[in-house]
Order: sequence, then C-alpha cells, then structure tokens
Amino acid sequence: MTAPQKKLIALLPGDGIGKDVLAEGKRLLELYRDKRGMPLDLWELDLGADRYLKDGTTFPKETAERIRTEASAVLLGALGDPRVPGLEHARDILFGLRFGLDLYANVRPVKALDDRLVPLKGRTAKDVDLVVFRENTEGIYVGMGGQFKRGTPDEIAINEDLNTRKGVERLIRAGFEYAKAHGKKTVHMADKSNAMKHAHELWYRCFFEVAKEYPGIEPKHVYVDALCLYLVQDPLPFEVVVTCNLFGDIVTDLGAALQGGLGMAGSANVHAADPGRVAMFEPVHGSAPPLAGKDLANPMATFLTVGMMLSHLGFAGEEARIEAVCARAIAEKKCTRDVGGELGTRAVADHLLAELARAF
Repeated sequence: MTAPQKKLIALLPGDGIGKDVLAEGKRLLELYRDKRGMPLDLWELDLGADRYLKDGTTFPKETAERIRTEASAVLLGALGDPRVPGLEHARDILFGLRFGLDLYANVRPVKALDDRLVPLKGRTAKDVDLVVFRENTEGIYVGMGGQFKRGTPDEIAINEDLNTRKGVERLIRAGFEYAKAHGKKTVHMADKSNAMKHAHELWYRCFFEVAKEYPGIEPKHVYVDALCLYLVQDPLPFEVVVTCNLFGDIVTDLGAALQGGLGMAGSANVHAADPGRVAMFEPVHGSAPPLAGKDLANPMATFLTVGMMLSHLGFAGEEARIEAVCARAIAEKKCTRDVGGELGTRAVADHLLAELARAF
C-alpha cells in the first residue's frame, strides 16, 4: 500500500500573541502527526515584525512560490506590531497570501460553545450558529484612491469600492454551496444597495440570479445596518450570510461578541471553487501586543482554526472533535480569563491536548 502523501503546512506565527497561540497550534498539529499518524509536514516560517526590523524581509518571492506550489495550507498567528507603524510587513504577507493565492472567500463561523458565553438576554448557545462568507479580494480594501492637497484645509481623500461581477458571483455561490452541503435552508445577503446604488446593486442583482440555481435554499436580502440590529435582537434565524469585504469585517466582529469574544473566533481563507488549492487559516483576534508573552491569550480560536484546516485537508470528524473538547473545557471553566476561567495560554492548551489524546 502506498503511503499517503504528506501535506505541507506552513506555520507563520507573525507578531504579538500570534507567536503565543501558534506555538500551541503547532503542538496540536504535532499531536495529530505523532499520535494520530496524519501525514503532516510542518514548515516554520521566520516572518513578521522581528524579521522585518532585522533585515527588511517581508514576504520573499521564493517563500510565496513554495507555498503556492507545494503547501496544502498556511496557519497564521497574527500580524501587527507598533514598532512597524506602517505595517509594511503585514501588508505584504497578508496581501501576498490573500491576493497572491486568490483566496477570495473568508469563512468565519459564529458559533457559541456554551450558554454563558452568549451576552444576549434570553438567548443560549443554540441560538448562535451561523457562518459568514466575506469577500476577501475586492471591495474598498483594495486600496484604490488617493489624497489631494494633503495636510491643507482643502484636503480630499478618496477610496474606491471595487466590485466585479466575477468576484461578487463566486463569493455568493460559495455561500450557497456551503448551505447546500450542510443542509442549511436560508442564505442572507447583506449590502447597502439603497445608499451605494452602483456597487451594491450588483450584489443585489447577482445574489438573486445565483439563488435560482439553488431552489431548495431561500435567499433573503438584508441591509447591513439592519443585519447588525437583528443579530443582537435574535441571531437564530441566520444560518449563512454573504457580504462584501468591509461589511464582512464589521459583521464578523459583532458575531465574535455573540460567541464569547475574539478568543473563540477562527477563520479560513479559501479559493472555494478549487478546494485542492492551498488555503490560509488564522484566528481572528489580532496580535494584541500588550498581551504578548504574558500567558494570557486564549488558544481556543487557534485550536478551532486548526479544526477548520483539518476539515479542509480531508480529515473528516476532527473539526467536530476539537470543537467538542473546547466546549467541555469552557463548561468546566478550564479556560482563559476572557471566557470565565483562570488558566493561562499554556495550561489551557495542555488540557485540550490531553483530552484530545484520550479521545484518539
């Protein structure tokens, strides 16, 4: 019998607490490799603010090429360091991954693992279970625009919101495909087509055109400001949400609050139409420099993100296993302070790893 081909996983700790949580994510992958026998080849990258300040390196072409041609996935900790106020390294790395690999779908599960994590009166964990598909390569974040008469009373600053039919359609289709694969009955699309007539009328029109290809799934349109209101009032009706880059950024932070905070929020960045293409996975809490190295960061977002990555790589059932172990730890308060416990980063990871090892 031919041995399974190894899957190369690029590990990019980055900055701040990214280093803290990626160390635990690496231990989790090592557990799956050494105890479960998964064919994982871990490749540690020395990229981030420290490297940039040392020799000016951001995202070398040879590294990008090897990721593109050889890697199965990238696990990113976090990027952002006050010593690099222009974030040159972060921009090059993130854009190099998201744009360079055309990872157009940012997939953000919003799922509460325990009732006490839900901050809404009268709502429980079963009410918070949705997935947001955020367009990842277009919109207002592409950086088109400029400044005129900068620093004067007549200064003008312009940012362009770029939306293409191809980009909008493929993101919407990714949301419907997810709904179809997971037995969801509705897909909501959030825009501001009432105020952004040209750009978001494209989203509105494209959404209902694509929806015709999925007769068993009900398409529902909602303006993004109303969506924020409805999610706080009652998140239960929402199963899958598709939206643009900017609105997805905002809505998913609101969603993170519903599930217990950014320390519980994982994400995937994928080329949804080609699952075999390398994808990038990251906890979404950011680098949080004041917390770095203090054993305070919640590693659960990283564990849940690794679960998403294992599902993407074809290891069925492991995402649910990791999620269940995290849920039990939350219930038993064997967790960090942000979610009601008293343990540090390392101790939480030790507990989760021990529980997973027993479950194998």
